[in-house]
Amino acid sequence: MIAETVCSAVAAAGLGIAVVTAYRKRYLTATRIAAYALVPLGLVMTGVVEWLADTAFSLTAWVGFGVLGLSWLLFATTRTVERRRGGTRKERKAARESAAPAATAPGASAPALGQAPSRGQSPAPRQEPAAQGDDDFSDIEAILKKHGI
Repeated sequence: MIAETVCSAVAAAGLGIAVVTAYRKRYLTATRIAAYALVPLGLVMTGVVEWLADTAFSLTAWVGFGVLGLSWLLFATTRTVERRRGGTRKERKAARESAAPAATAPGASAPALGQAPSRGQSPAPRQEPAAQGDDDFSDIEAILKKHGI
């Protein structure tokens, strides 16, 4: 009830200032002041001021604002995490499938095909696995020699 009285008094004072301004032949400014002065009166007449006063002193309303804030925080957090990970679950799965190399053997760590020589160049000579000094490939080398490859 006090808020409605204050808003009505502010509206009346604003309209008085608008009348004085119009008397000084500043009609555009007077109209603008009158428009601003009528806003509090309109808010009182529509019941917005009463609703705001009831909301401001209601514990349930403040808890509701807290729940809305928590909801917004959760949305913002999930969006930030999603941007850092690179999209949704479907987008990440599609990216993994497209990034899988097509020319690799099931147990290989690198593609089985080498780089093709550019035009005018002869292919690079292959080095024997034994010449590299890797003992990891000795089993594979033995199998290849057994089959005459």
